[in-house]
Amino acid sequence: MMRILRIALAQVNTIVGDFQGNAALVRRGVEAARDAKADLVVFPELTLTGYPPEDLVLRSQFIDDNLKVLREVVRTIKGIAAVVGFVDRGEDLYNAAAVVSGGRIVARHHKVFLPNYGVFDENRYFQPGKQASTVVLNGITIGVNICEDIWYPQGPTFSQALVGDAEVIVNISASPYHRGKLRFREEMLATRARDNRVIVAYANAVGGQDELVFDGNSLVLDHQGRTVAHGKAFEEDLVLADVDADAVVRVRQHDSRRGKQRLKLQRQGVHVDRIVLSAQHRTARRRPVDEGLPAALNPLEEVYRALVLGLGDYVRKNGFAKVVLGLSGGIDSALTAVLAVDALGASQVIAAFMPSVHTSRESQEDSEAMARNLGIRLLTVPIAPMFGAYRAALAPIFKGRRTDIAEENLQARIRGMLLMALSNKFGWMVLTTGNKSEMSVGYSTLYGDMAGGFAAIKDVPKTLV
Repeated sequence: MMRILRIALAQVNTIVGDFQGNAALVRRGVEAARDAKADLVVFPELTLTGYPPEDLVLRSQFIDDNLKVLREVVRTIKGIAAVVGFVDRGEDLYNAAAVVSGGRIVARHHKVFLPNYGVFDENRYFQPGKQASTVVLNGITIGVNICEDIWYPQGPTFSQALVGDAEVIVNISASPYHRGKLRFREEMLATRARDNRVIVAYANAVGGQDELVFDGNSLVLDHQGRTVAHGKAFEEDLVLADVDADAVVRVRQHDSRRGKQRLKLQRQGVHVDRIVLSAQHRTARRRPVDEGLPAALNPLEEVYRALVLGLGDYVRKNGFAKVVLGLSGGIDSALTAVLAVDALGASQVIAAFMPSVHTSRESQEDSEAMARNLGIRLLTVPIAPMFGAYRAALAPIFKGRRTDIAEENLQARIRGMLLMALSNKFGWMVLTTGNKSEMSVGYSTLYGDMAGGFAAIKDVPKTLV
C-alpha cells in the first residue's frame, strides 16, 4: 500500500495582537481539517500573533500572552497533527513553528533566515534558529521551516531533505503580495521540490495588515515540482491534498548524487534532529482528494483583488464601519469609490462632492451618476463661500501678490478639512484618492487631498488606474 499523507493548509486571515480571535481561527481550521480526515493541518507564519507584530514583540506581556494562548490551543489539538506559528522565548526571541500532536508540542522550528529588506525588519526582533529537525508522522518524514527559510537553496529544506530524509517539507509563510510575485514564488517552490526530490506544502497567510496584503495562494507541489493543490487568491481557504511519500523514495533511489551530498554535509557537522511520533504507516479509509486547480487570475484582476482586500481589512481591523471620500468626477476618485463598495458594501460608503466656482457641470453630472450607479450616498457641499472667506481673510496679507498655487491649494485644503470634519462627527474613515504617479512626484496638496486615513490606490500608477 502507498504511504499517503493528507495535508490540509489552513489559509487564514489573522489580526495582529488578537490572540483569542487568531486562536479561534486555529480551532476552526483544526476542526475542518479533522472533518476532512486530514493527517496534518498547517497554519501560516506567526499564526497566533498575526504578522507582522513589529514592536509589540518588544513587550514582555505580548510574548506572555502569545505563549499562554499557544498552550490553550495545543491542548485542544487531538486526533490530528498541526503546525502553528508563534513567537518562542528561550535565551532570546524566535519566529517559531510548533508541531503539535496529541495535545502537546512535539517539536519546534526556529526560523533560520530572518529577512531584513523591503517591508521586513525581523533582525530587529528575533534571533535566527540554528537547528533543523524532522518529525515522523504516520511513517512519513516531515520537515518544517518558515517562510524565508525555503527561499535559500542551501537553507533548512536542503538539510532536512538530505540529512533528515524528509519526504515532505512544510513551509509556513506570511509572504506579502506584489505584482508578478505569484508566478515567481510558485516557480521558486517548484525548484526546491525538484532539486530536493521532496514534496512541498506551502501555507501562506491571507489578508491585509496595514500597508501589506497577503495573497494566500497556498500550494502543494509534488517531488517533480508539479502543483497538485492550489489555495484561493485573496480569501481564506482550506486546501486539501493527498501526497504520495513512496513516490519520493522511488525517485531518490535513482539519484546517485544524494549519498555523496549527504556525506559531505555530515562531514561539515550538519545534523538534523529526528522526532518519531508514529513510525509505522497506517492506511486510512477515505476517498481520495481531487479538488482540481483554480483558474489563474489575469494581471488586472489580481491587482484589483489585492486592493479590495487591503482596503477592506484596513478599515475593519482598525475598528471602522464606514468610509467617506471626495468624489470629483475624475477617474481616481471613481476607482477608489468602486474599490470601497466592493470591499465594504455600498451602504458603508459615503461620497462628498465639493464643487467650487471652477467645477464644471460635467464633473457634477459624472459624480452624481457614479454615486447613483454604485448605490452610495452622495453629499454635496459647495466650497465657494469658504474659499471666498479664506481669500478675504488673507487679502491684506497677500496684497500686491498675484494669484498662484497658494490660492489653488486652498481649494484642496478646504475639501480635506470638510472630509475630516465628517470623519470626526460621524466616525467615518477618510479615503484619499491619489495614485502612485501623483504621490511619487508630489502632485498633491499637503493637508489637502493627502489628508485621510487610507490611500487606497497609493501603489497604483496612473497608467494602471
